[in-house]
Amino acid sequence: MRKIAKFIYFKLLGWKVVGNTTMSKKEIKKAVIIAAPHTSWHDFYIGVLLRKVIDIKTNFVGKKELFIWPFGYYFRALGGVPLNRSKNENKVQAIAKAFKNKEEFRITFAPEGTRNKVEKWRTGFYYIAKEANVPIIMFTLDFKNKQNVVSQPFYPTDDMEADFNYMYSFYKGVIGKVEKYS
Repeated sequence: MRKIAKFIYFKLLGWKVVGNTTMSKKEIKKAVIIAAPHTSWHDFYIGVLLRKVIDIKTNFVGKKELFIWPFGYYFRALGGVPLNRSKNENKVQAIAKAFKNKEEFRITFAPEGTRNKVEKWRTGFYYIAKEANVPIIMFTLDFKNKQNVVSQPFYPTDDMEADFNYMYSFYKGVIGKVEKYS
């Protein structure tokens, strides 16, 4: 499957990986991964191909409506976890707890929380990383340059504003599939 993913990613689609391409299962067993800008459904298959190309297992959460027939089985097989956004539970603590209960766990989020343009990212991924004491790894969905830039692990500090400014700067100038960011 990895050879097929590489063929599709590199040859058919013409994408490339830049940055932390040596991230391996042994080095980083637990992390919060953020992918941005999230502008299109195309982001999903690019992300799925990327994780095969760099040979890393990741999980993701999605709204529960995505996990109904016929796609529910497929999304779960890819590591998807349905999220009931209407339940009154602390999702940050629930997901952080999953890190403590697993030897290897990496979860991917779109920090915007939607494909629509937002002024500020949601903060749940940040609090999950802090609560679980795991790094944040950023990767771009740069459709203009057809590349995924992967960051080094970044551990959140106690200065949320500075941390977000650092993360926003990583994505500066990255153009998603649907051009709504600059």
